[in-house]
Amino acid sequence: MSLIKPLARRALLGAAASLALAATLPALAQETPVKFQLDWRFEGPAALFLVPAAKGYFKAEKLNVTIDAGNGSGGTVTRVASGTYDMGFADLAALMEFHANNPTAPNKPVAVMMVYNNTPAAVLALKKSGIAKPADLSGKKLGAPVFDAGRRAWPIFAKANAVKDVAWTAMDPPLRETMLVRGDIDAITGFSFTSLLNLEARGVKTEDIVVLPYSQYGVKLYGNVIIAGEDFLKKNPEAVKAFLRAFTKGVKDVIADPKAGVATVKERDGIVNADLELRRLKLALDQTVLTPDAKAEGFGDVNAARLALMASQVSDAFASKERVVATSVWNAGFLPSVTDRSIFKK
Repeated sequence: MSLIKPLARRALLGAAASLALAATLPALAQETPVKFQLDWRFEGPAALFLVPAAKGYFKAEKLNVTIDAGNGSGGTVTRVASGTYDMGFADLAALMEFHANNPTAPNKPVAVMMVYNNTPAAVLALKKSGIAKPADLSGKKLGAPVFDAGRRAWPIFAKANAVKDVAWTAMDPPLRETMLVRGDIDAITGFSFTSLLNLEARGVKTEDIVVLPYSQYGVKLYGNVIIAGEDFLKKNPEAVKAFLRAFTKGVKDVIADPKAGVATVKERDGIVNADLELRRLKLALDQTVLTPDAKAEGFGDVNAARLALMASQVSDAFASKERVVATSVWNAGFLPSVTDRSIFKK
């Protein structure tokens, strides 16, 4: 009897341990993996996504989110469409183009949250060129990478401002601002908060730079959105809602303390210049997130008429195979409540 009792006790303890382990497995299984790709490198604006990850907001929503740098919105859209990534951050025009040129493609990504309510695309020139307004661009030499959002949307800007006879030069992104400084081209297109700081880094004084933001010259295009693949949306609708809740919480933190947000970016990529990226982040927030349009429409949401107009403009400017259908690229059904998305000071 004395031998049986210890054996029975060990058996009972072993069974209890097995039950305890089994009880924890469902909790672990509930954590949904999400592969997310940015539109560009780890720069100041990436804080909007890295902060909620670093603070555990995604984990609190039972999400296991991995965030990778990107190399352009077009690439991000394609990789989400292929299933390599579940979600991403990309220019809405690039998403529209993909839909219109690939109407039968499976797993077409869908925009589920507006982040850059106004496109950051702009024309930049040096004051010494004599360019001070859009009309001055007629007959000039412009340069940008072929995939640049501003270059792709140039026909919309040109039509709105009656600019004609522009000659384009293509180059890799690192050469864009360098060629402008050297005088190889008269002006460039690019994201304002990127090209402005890149020009300054090449020794150009801020007061010697002319910036013509598309949004201030008749072009009401939306900018970057959070996208998700069709398959992921169907299989994990609650995970997408959870992602957007955690993201919105992180956005509020970044707005409240941009410096801390940039510190999070530097933790991810130690070579970034914190002071430079802080300026970039603040410019991005002021020019694309905390705008009058975003306040009027509500952070994260869109205006249906404005979205339809953009769809028509992109169809024309990009000469897409089919017309862009605005309702096919946008789904507001996963957004947090209006109250939760309130990021503006009252």
